[in-house]
Amino acid sequence: QVQVVESGGGLVQPGGSLRLSCAASGSAFSIYAMGWYRQAPGKQRELVAGISSSSGGSTYYRDSVKGRFTISRDNAKNTVYLQMNSLKPEDTAVYYCNTYLPARWDWGQGTQVTVSS
Repeated sequence: QVQVVESGGGLVQPGGSLRLSCAASGSAFSIYAMGWYRQAPGKQRELVAGISSSSGGSTYYRDSVKGRFTISRDNAKNTVYLQMNSLKPEDTAVYYCNTYLPARWDWGQGTQVTVSS
């Protein structure tokens, strides 16, 4: 079973940037499309961005983050990234990574992103 560890979250002012990382164990990482998800308090977990199995492959973004977030991956490092720019208070959530729809693996602990002045 693949395990994931998310990191890179924190407290940032509106308009700021963060780069999230997700490191996955095991050799299965490179065959899966990957996604970043988030869950805000009192809300359901939602898909934020996705990337196909190959580095530099096709990507998906939910409308609210298009033009601000960029997903990428490094299969040699079993890692997927989420560069988040121009952050808004509504981006505040716990961010998780998993395979891209459906989420096949156990969820990690996530990384908290708080956007506040």
